[in-house]
Amino acid sequence: MTLTLNLTSEIEQYLSQKATEKGLSLEAYVLKLLKDAILEQKKQTKLVDLLQSWIDEEDEQEQKETGEYLIEALDQDRLSERPLFPAKLKGVTW
Repeated sequence: MTLTLNLTSEIEQYLSQKATEKGLSLEAYVLKLLKDAILEQKKQTKLVDLLQSWIDEEDEQEQKETGEYLIEALDQDRLSERPLFPAKLKGVTW
């Protein structure tokens, strides 16, 4: 497929300079940029879908247990004797 782009002189100059630095023709460099951008977008879409699937899982009990475990682990791993998440403040400050 042939694609024609109308670029500003600044963009054309920038792309030409970068292509020269990479040892590529202007066309090859622009094609590489497009491929890289598409691959990155696909990767981001996969990650977003994975995160959304975790959000959509409705296992509230497991999430609650995980949260309580993390809070307990953070309190136990402190150098200070003062707990980071005191039980008497649960529901008040956190």
